[in-house]
Amino acid sequence: MSGHLSPQGLRQTIRSGEHRGNTSGYAPGYVQCNIVILPADWANDFLRFCQLNPKPCPLIATSAAPGDATLPPLGDIDIRSDVPSYRVFRDGEMTEELPDITGLWRDDLVTFALGCSFSFEEALLADGLEVRNVTAGVNVPMYRTNIDCTPAGPFSGKMVVSMRPFQAADAIRAVQICTRFPSVHGAPVHLGDPGLIGVADLDSPDYGDAVSVERDELPVFWACGVTPQVALEAARPPFAITHSPGCMLVTDLRNSRLAVL
Repeated sequence: MSGHLSPQGLRQTIRSGEHRGNTSGYAPGYVQCNIVILPADWANDFLRFCQLNPKPCPLIATSAAPGDATLPPLGDIDIRSDVPSYRVFRDGEMTEELPDITGLWRDDLVTFALGCSFSFEEALLADGLEVRNVTAGVNVPMYRTNIDCTPAGPFSGKMVVSMRPFQAADAIRAVQICTRFPSVHGAPVHLGDPGLIGVADLDSPDYGDAVSVERDELPVFWACGVTPQVALEAARPPFAITHSPGCMLVTDLRNSRLAVL
């Protein structure tokens, strides 16, 4: 079971093609990252977009130099093969999903690793809260909203959110817990009526899988690391690569290192 592997062991199963699915619940205790890869001449504007939108785009690490496929602060990583599934964008349009991008790698590419909600899911579970997508064994539901991101150069767009349902008292506790993790999206951006943030139907997520929301539960929404994919669609860089939603880079960085007191 990959869930009991170390981060290094899990990355090896991904690198060898044994693991292709989403990574929620795997390598517990360790930070997982959303990935954006861009040509160097687009990198500064995207860096600024992350700095201006820290909730959906919390930056954990970047390449030391263009063309460098490693991320030493996060472990023994080859970004070309250590994510279960990649999305390739050309002129802002997703053209393909691939299990490996070695054949597409270029010496001008810069990697950005962004914090992921799977880290705070673990903190919620450790506090005894149920996380519905983990219970159901599915990818978390994610929705496009009407919340504007702050633009930077050509990068702009609406925030994407992930949703987890809780009873009211547990929702309050979830806010308290996640506030301690600003580098993995932090506190929720909304709870309650999804229509107020432009989400029409919880049963039809834009990404991921729908989960049940009981009559006595509130939907709770967090800024989501799929937001950069919406910004890429708006900016239309000639070439870009991201992770596929739910298919993260699993790092050697411990979740506990990201908590603030």
